[in-house]
Order: sequence, then C-alpha cells, then structure tokens
Amino acid sequence: MDLKQLEYFVQVAEQGSFSRAADQLGVAQPALSRQVRALEVELRETLLLRNGRGVTLTEPGRQLLARGRDILQLALAAQQEIGARRDEPVGQIVVGLPPSLARRITVPLIEHFQRAMPRAKLAVVEGFSTHICEWLGTGRVDLGLVYNPEPSPAIEITPVLQEKLMLVGPSAEMVRLGGRSVPLVELARLPLVLPQWGHSFRRLMETQAALAGVKLQIAWEVSSVPTILDLVRRGHGYAALTGSALSADSQPDGLAQATITAPEIFSTLCLASSAQKRRNALHLRTAEAITTLCRGEG
Repeated sequence: MDLKQLEYFVQVAEQGSFSRAADQLGVAQPALSRQVRALEVELRETLLLRNGRGVTLTEPGRQLLARGRDILQLALAAQQEIGARRDEPVGQIVVGLPPSLARRITVPLIEHFQRAMPRAKLAVVEGFSTHICEWLGTGRVDLGLVYNPEPSPAIEITPVLQEKLMLVGPSAEMVRLGGRSVPLVELARLPLVLPQWGHSFRRLMETQAALAGVKLQIAWEVSSVPTILDLVRRGHGYAALTGSALSADSQPDGLAQATITAPEIFSTLCLASSAQKRRNALHLRTAEAITTLCRGEG
C-alpha cells in the first residue's frame, strides 16, 4: 500500500471534501482524486461516496480511516526516530497556541522552521489553555503554550514567562482612574469584559478577587481577545489581560493599561507536552524556538 495514497485518503476523509483536502495538502484536486481512486482500485473497495456537498465514508472507508491514521503515525514515528539519531529535526509537529499569543508568534515560528528545520513540518492550532491541555492528552497536539495549567501527571510543564495582569480601558477613563496602577478593590465598581469561566485569565481574576473579598462586576463574557479589546475601545467596559495579549492587538490606539495592585496578579505562561511521548530533535528544537519567541529574544 502506497503511504502517499493513504495520506491523501485520510485527508479527504477528515476534511469531508476533495477541494479542502487539496488545499490542506497543497496538491491539485485532480491529482488527489486520481491517487484516492488508485487506492480504491488496489483494495477493490469503494472507500468514499462522492456527492454535491463533498464525500461520505463507506463502511470499508471507515475501517481504513481508523487503520490509516495508525499506519501514518507509525511511519512518522519511524521517520522521526531515524532523524533523531542524526540529531536532525524531521517529521511533523503540531503546536497548540492560545489566541492571545498565536497572532504574535505564529508567523515568526513558521519562518524559523523554513530557515532552521527545512525537513520538518509544522502545524499550528489555536485554542484556550484548557482545550490545549485536553489535546495534549489525546495526542492531537505535541506541544502547547498554556496559561496557569492545573497540575497533571499526564502533562509536563516548563514555565516560560511570568506576566502581570493589567487593567485595560479607554485612554481617557484610565487617566481618571489614576494612571499606572489600580488597586484590585477598585475593580468592584467597574464593568468588566472577561472571557467565559474556564479561561485562565478569568479563573485567575475570580480567584484573586475572592481571596481579597472583592466581587467583580462582569458586564460581558467574550472569548475572543481582539473582540474584548474592540468592546473596551468602544466604551463597553474594562478588560484584564497580560502585556503579551495586548501586544497582539493590531489597533492599540485609544487604549491604556494600568497594573492591577494590592495584590499584583501574575499569570504564568508554560510550555506543555505529553508526559507519555518521547522527546526527539524536532520536539526539542521547536520547544527552544517557541520559548525564545515568547521571551522576545528572537
């Protein structure tokens, strides 16, 4: 069985469409269709039913998809192990990034791969810290950046960066509040735009407020950091974010920030990986590159 044909079939099955799979693989759709058809001829089975909306799997197709993923993973692992013997990063690695950081470091990380690891492939997925920790456990991602992770025997974490949480608001309003610092107790009278419960910044704020006896006034719950900043900019409330989250904002005008004090609240960014997976050259070099970019050393 040709591994390339199997890879093409798995992509089409997972995407549910020849056109989306062709875009993902970077190949022409007619060539992709021919390879999948050749696999069906070799196996003497119809694997996919084509229709106007895309494709659906037949029963043999579902069986091959389950086996095919395992086969491709084993082939990739063998390639990575052989490459690791030469200390050369090869194969593919999937990195999970929180939205607050993805916009800032995805492009330089890809450019670093092109320069320093030309035989390796990088895939980047975005998700909140809780989701990335789940994906590490299921094997969907190999490395992830997570904020304030809960201890888990299944995940190994390495602190990368510690940042203060800042109160963010319209510039004129922040001047009225006192400028560079705002006591936590003052937040009780401010409408806040925060992510939903479960997001690391929200958990951190709620925990510290409860310990200080402060009841937060949550005006709006929004998961997207850019949308939170848009709402703040338009006067719908204040946000509590780190400096790295703010640096990803493409329109910083009109906003100002102040350190939350009494107490100061620190958010810890960690590099996380599965405790079950073996480290290889690709894993180690990627972890090093991500750490450098997060610390602004690259």
